[in-house]
Amino acid sequence: MKPEIYIASRFAFKQRSTSKPTFIIMVAVAGIAVGTAALILTLSIVNGFAGSIEKKLISFSAHIQVRQPDEQLFQERRSTLATIADQDNIAEVSPFLEKSFVLRSRNSNRDGGWDSKPVLVKGVKEEQRRAFLHKFLKEGSIAIPGKGEGISLYAGKTLAENLKLKVGQKVMLAGLGADGSAQKLFAGNAGIVDLFSSLNLEVGYICGIYDTGLQEGFDDFVVLSDLTALQQRCNPSMISGYDVNVHNLAQLPNTVKRIIDSLGTPFYGYTVFERYANLFEWLKLQKNMTPLLIVTITIVAVFNIISTLLVLIIEKTREIGMLGALGFEPGKISRIFMLQAFLISLCGIIAGNMLALSLSLIELRFHLVTLPEKSYFLTHIPLLINPTDYATVSMAVMALTLFFAFIPARIASGLKPGRALAT
Repeated sequence: MKPEIYIASRFAFKQRSTSKPTFIIMVAVAGIAVGTAALILTLSIVNGFAGSIEKKLISFSAHIQVRQPDEQLFQERRSTLATIADQDNIAEVSPFLEKSFVLRSRNSNRDGGWDSKPVLVKGVKEEQRRAFLHKFLKEGSIAIPGKGEGISLYAGKTLAENLKLKVGQKVMLAGLGADGSAQKLFAGNAGIVDLFSSLNLEVGYICGIYDTGLQEGFDDFVVLSDLTALQQRCNPSMISGYDVNVHNLAQLPNTVKRIIDSLGTPFYGYTVFERYANLFEWLKLQKNMTPLLIVTITIVAVFNIISTLLVLIIEKTREIGMLGALGFEPGKISRIFMLQAFLISLCGIIAGNMLALSLSLIELRFHLVTLPEKSYFLTHIPLLINPTDYATVSMAVMALTLFFAFIPARIASGLKPGRALAT
């Protein structure tokens, strides 16, 4: 063992009279550990939060939607479907039909009263409906019951709570007329005469209730249905567009461009990131705050190690003088304190990694911290345990610690033996 390493370990972890680490060393290790754990947890939460919301949005909507201008309906064609499916990076393509309705249900709290809410009924193929409901269905059955009950509907949990919907309940769907005559149906006290004044009336049957955790504009607005049944009742053979999912999300912009170039006018397309741009900008803002938090916590850790080494220099002044008197060059004395900083940082980083991992596993297992779902779309803190984050934070803390430890190390190497021994 080199003398510098041996002396550095003695200076760092042993007092003059006992074998226990000094209090200032323990404080320094604890400070670096807490700072490291805070950095790792910050990255885990931010990345986990962004990943969870992005995953929910992508699960709720297709990666790409292909439509015609003004959201007009058009004829479903196999040739169009084949043209989209033949493009690179395409995983699946399916048609869908969207219809705006006012959903009305009887209010059990008022005699003869009705509750109304505008909804968007989206008819999708059975494969897409089953895949979605396997993830998010909370009540009811994925299998649609026999015909004769009206349009089979799957309502979001928020909508079901607002209108007090239950599985098996029949509801009325009033189409919003172009002349705006159905707008009076928004009023909760509208009478039955107002209801029948709309020509587009359908009976719906609540087959199930889903919950994605996305509330405003999602679970409180979108109602799923079967595409074929919705077409038969409203617009035979007509669709609103095509839902397209891809293999590689990183190639979404190029994939959209290729699809539209192949289809030509009047088709246009947009990605899920463009459709929910406001939410993704919000997530981007969350990520933009991360560097500020990292810099703040890192500065605290850096000042912590500098102050610790300066205190050690004061404490070990006589020992530094003795080393100088024994012939240790200033460079070797400087290396001793650099090695001290390395050992202290290493212990703190290891402890910080263990603390961050332990807290992450406990939270993932027990969900001790809850969130208001209406504000954050999540019921608990999402944590993404990424080894890259742990390694990046560890190396960054170590590099910054050693960089700023050079200042006290130079101060120690500059002490004159005579003056140091005289203290």
